[in-house]
Amino acid sequence: MMISTRGRYALRVMIDLAEHYQDGYTPMKIIAERQNISLKYLERILPALTKNGMIEGLQRKGGGYKLTAEPAAYRVGDILRLTEGDLAPVACLSCEAKECERAGNCKTLPMWTAFYQMTNAYFDGITLSELMG
Repeated sequence: MMISTRGRYALRVMIDLAEHYQDGYTPMKIIAERQNISLKYLERILPALTKNGMIEGLQRKGGGYKLTAEPAAYRVGDILRLTEGDLAPVACLSCEAKECERAGNCKTLPMWTAFYQMTNAYFDGITLSELMG
């Protein structure tokens, strides 16, 4: 499994907002500068985070973006699934996969299933507050 730039940048943005949680709204330009991410790329990431209720945006003077909850409420797994889609290591385990005709005879399915469960459990066990320090 390879986490894309989109997923890595979304985590960086969320950690940045977590570190400045008490400051209120942070302008996109400031986030871009602190994280060395282009504004154009942030314009692709922030709407997905906003649409899914992880952050909220305010479009006016003094506006910007902020977390909708305390940093400890955000699991890395939720952020990655939002930006990456399913974290399944093989197609047959993805959320949208059709029932595999070989599932009953597949010698590797238990291995992939265990790996998938470990991956989700690992990322779900880490919060933004843990990554801030």
